[in-house]
Amino acid sequence: MKLSRKTNSDKVMLVVITILMIILSVIFLYPLWMTVVQSFSSSRTADSLGFKIWPQEWSLNAYEYVFGRSLIWSAYKNTIIRTVVTTVLHVMITYFGAYGLSRRGMPFKNVLTFLIVFTMFFSGGLIPSYLLIKNLGLIGSRWALILPGLTSAWNLVIARNFVQSLPYELEESAAIDGAHPLRIVFQILLPLSKPILAVLTLWVAVGQWNAYFDAMLYTNSPALKPLALLVREMVVEAQGMNESFLMVDANVASSSVRAATIVVSLGPILLVYPFLQKYFVKGVMVGALKG
Repeated sequence: MKLSRKTNSDKVMLVVITILMIILSVIFLYPLWMTVVQSFSSSRTADSLGFKIWPQEWSLNAYEYVFGRSLIWSAYKNTIIRTVVTTVLHVMITYFGAYGLSRRGMPFKNVLTFLIVFTMFFSGGLIPSYLLIKNLGLIGSRWALILPGLTSAWNLVIARNFVQSLPYELEESAAIDGAHPLRIVFQILLPLSKPILAVLTLWVAVGQWNAYFDAMLYTNSPALKPLALLVREMVVEAQGMNESFLMVDANVASSSVRAATIVVSLGPILLVYPFLQKYFVKGVMVGALKG
């Protein structure tokens, strides 16, 4: 039976949890907010120390500089292509793989699942991965950033558990009515799998949007440089007195340019999350606990 009223201990615990969540939210969000504030600050106040809530002097010079560079637009294009192509293919391959592993009577289903899970704990490592990409002739190609991310053991297991939790009677009933297996997947199971599809889309899109290490290994051409790698170079390599990478004029602080680049790179992925949030918790919980 549900309690019609909360006890005093429940109320105290609710207050404590609420206060704790507010404190943690401020701790997590403040560095991001500081970056936003610095990106809108003038060159005179951008590097000033202290606690900041608003820019002391508003300026859009950093954003004008960032959007005026062709390198930013090229990196944006590369990141969008990589994120969209990899996310679509990853979700398709992972879902259909999960459907196959979740079917009753699937030959060697347990063995295949074990081999997939095994790779989560033991892998070849960085050097074998690089040699594989090199032997495939993908070094310096856009596909070197796309093909290795077309599926993952973790996502496959989560998706398998979700698909396995769907009522099997729906598939049996459709099969009795003469539905083709592909029709069962696309018209019955796929609409019911929106939560896990949203979770996979969010995980893969965020990971691909923020990925830079593989691009640093497999591509040398500036034309293929993704946005995350550009941000990394601006934040890490252009430190101290070595500001030649940024080539900033006197009206724009290099720190403001770095902050504006970070904000520009985070913006699109932050805008996607609210549309997928309602499916996120449900997909993760069902996929992790059932099956």
